[in-house]
Amino acid sequence: MQALEKAATYLNYIRGEWTASATGQTESSINPANRNEVVGRFQSSDARDVDLAVAAAKAAQQAWRRLPAPARGEFLYKAANAIERRLDEIALTMTREMGKTLPEAKGETARGVALLRYYAGEGMRKVGDVIPSTDGEALMYTTRVPLGVVGVITPWNFPVAIPIWKMAPALVYGNTVVLKPAQETSITAALVVECFAEAGFPAGVVNLVTGRGSLIGPALTDHPDVQAITFTGSNEVGKLIGRKALERGAKYQLEMGGKNPVIVLPDADLQLAVEATISGGLRSTGQKCTATSRVFVHKGIYEQFKALLVEKTMQLKLGNGLEPGVWMGPCSSERQLDTVLSYIDKGVAEGAELLCGGKRPAEDGLADGFYVEPTIFDKVDPASTIAQEEIFGPVLALIEVGSLQEALDKANDIHLGLSASIFTKDIGSMLSFINEMDAGLVRVNAETAGVELQAPFGGMKQSSSHSREQGQAAMEFFTAVKTVFIKA
Repeated sequence: MQALEKAATYLNYIRGEWTASATGQTESSINPANRNEVVGRFQSSDARDVDLAVAAAKAAQQAWRRLPAPARGEFLYKAANAIERRLDEIALTMTREMGKTLPEAKGETARGVALLRYYAGEGMRKVGDVIPSTDGEALMYTTRVPLGVVGVITPWNFPVAIPIWKMAPALVYGNTVVLKPAQETSITAALVVECFAEAGFPAGVVNLVTGRGSLIGPALTDHPDVQAITFTGSNEVGKLIGRKALERGAKYQLEMGGKNPVIVLPDADLQLAVEATISGGLRSTGQKCTATSRVFVHKGIYEQFKALLVEKTMQLKLGNGLEPGVWMGPCSSERQLDTVLSYIDKGVAEGAELLCGGKRPAEDGLADGFYVEPTIFDKVDPASTIAQEEIFGPVLALIEVGSLQEALDKANDIHLGLSASIFTKDIGSMLSFINEMDAGLVRVNAETAGVELQAPFGGMKQSSSHSREQGQAAMEFFTAVKTVFIKA
């Protein structure tokens, strides 16, 4: 156990220097697997620190945008190499700070490396097109230019991948950034930014400010010198950011909640469907925006699917993500644990049948962590709270259906639309699902969670602001089109 007085203190990173916050105060990052362990201390910043970071980013932006894009890409390559060298350290910190298992943390950190290398390559790709002009003596073409200073606000559930999949395209396209990570994973964010510093990015191009979202978020969103905000988090906060950005004409990108369905038809590979439902819904303790939450199962296989799902779920091992063989770690914080438990109580109160889980585990060694058993509900009303609201925890809601069309109608009857999957061998059912499912990511015979970094990612309805992240689609947000007309 790390004693409180031995926990390292991490600083903000502004204008190429590690700097204490203007408040002179710090906060502690707690290990959710052991509330008595302090992972480290981070700066409890306020609007003054945001002002300094934005001023640094603004001052650096013109020189950064003048640098050729391939040269900007070289900095991303160097950052990727730095993270790769420190992969084990960063992954270990991630597990200690937010609870996911060490293999998952290593996989996520490796994904951060791959994202940086992918966008480093984007510095060599075209950014415009030649367009025929009605004037035969003229040349007309488009190019893309950076927006300026970009505010990056990220959540705690993917503390390496999400900041990088926002920062990397922003940087390679010529913007400078101010990163505001979730306070629950501020130490992990600091380690990532250390790698950017090791890569030699010019002072002010990358900045980090940590602290409470209620203080830093508005200061960043409302700042007149921040031309764009990219946000991943809750619908409530995302909508507020969108309104604030719209009021002053800033560009904004929101990736918010999901309530993601799986549809299982009678001809499905049952073993595959069960394993994918468990992996999609319960891995990372269900703390993914693409996590499976609702499971629509055809009545012809409902009882068989349910029995196998419960059997395999009850075999999962809970514990500290650093321990070998642990499949599921704790919730990220006590507040998140309380939220999950409150939704389980609502499910019971609204008449759903609790098949397994639903409690804090009683095993030795888990009492000091924010653990909850993986939970499965049966006989769930599609209109009930646990079938309509994002829980962000290891809770599955089973719903029996009589046909594919009934499953699609009920799955679509919700305000969110991030990801969805279907399990079937029938090509007609696959095509109907692909065409009719209101989700930004649809997967066939695969879990709802997961998207490849070279593919666009984002949701329908209130799951996003209808922009897309990752892949070449990122260029659409982080740049503006400029049309050029040259008369001979």
